[in-house]
Amino acid sequence: MKEEDCHCTNNQNLTPISMNPRNRFRFILISLPLLGIILSSVCFGKISHSFLGLGKANKAVIVGEDGKVEWKMDFPCSDGWVLPSGNVLLAIYPTRDFPKGGVVEVDRKTKKIVFSYKGQQGEISTAQALPGDKFLVAELGPEPRAIIINRKGDILKTTPLACQKKNTHMQTRMLRILPNGNYIAPHLLDFAVKEYDSKTGKVLRTFPTDDRGRQKRDWPFTAIRLKNGNTLIGCTNGNRIIEVDDKSKIIWSVTNEDIGEKLFDDACGAQRLPNGNTVITSYHAKGNSVKLFEVTRDKKVVWRYSGMNAGFHHFQILTTNGKPLSNNTLK
Repeated sequence: MKEEDCHCTNNQNLTPISMNPRNRFRFILISLPLLGIILSSVCFGKISHSFLGLGKANKAVIVGEDGKVEWKMDFPCSDGWVLPSGNVLLAIYPTRDFPKGGVVEVDRKTKKIVFSYKGQQGEISTAQALPGDKFLVAELGPEPRAIIINRKGDILKTTPLACQKKNTHMQTRMLRILPNGNYIAPHLLDFAVKEYDSKTGKVLRTFPTDDRGRQKRDWPFTAIRLKNGNTLIGCTNGNRIIEVDDKSKIIWSVTNEDIGEKLFDDACGAQRLPNGNTVITSYHAKGNSVKLFEVTRDKKVVWRYSGMNAGFHHFQILTTNGKPLSNNTLK
């Protein structure tokens, strides 16, 4: 808008504001709040996400941006991905057909299983697709390990995991391969995220999560190596998310106290979005409670999902406001 186009709004002698400094100052004061509202609308406009949700009660579901379930597979799951092909990769809890847990890849359109692997110990907690038709799998049991398998189910590589062995279910979650080839694994009852040399199994770095005392039950469930070298960790029963640097110093965290409402309820899965926001799951949420929510760096809640009757162990945000995420692997 040009200055000469801005006039007083009476029907008498219309005088340009530029000719009256007092009116110009008054106009600026009146306009500032409106400008703030406009900027807030641009920065924190309505957000909608579609996502893959994974859990024991909800099984594997894809929820559209309208909040409706678009796709479902009747497997209790702890981890999963929508692959670039459109197929869905799932790490499933023990079932009749997979008594020690397993991994399946499902054709999204036909729901036909195009690949499967049956666990050999206690259960399978995570699966991640790798280049060359391979998969990284976390297998829990007497000898917890990270394995790489091919589509024939052959084990190509085994890396032992250094964690407690008394409680199989609580040995590790969300094992991931890093760009440098190392593995990163959250070990719940060890109160530690560990980075491993994938070839030797040597623990290269440890990020402890018991800084508040173990009575807080800050069991690490998700560990994400960010592009800046920091590590984002979901602390389950401790109901907080922390971001630590390479020296394990906490440089950012968020809790119920920070956001001013009780949305954290067993913060298992987390995902860092391309815009820097973090989406968090509340696994213990029931009924109409919030199951997933998104927080900004300054700890403002900008999106929430309250559908279905149970929470999710983990999830994968697929689209935001109708657009596929350019990078949705930081989970």
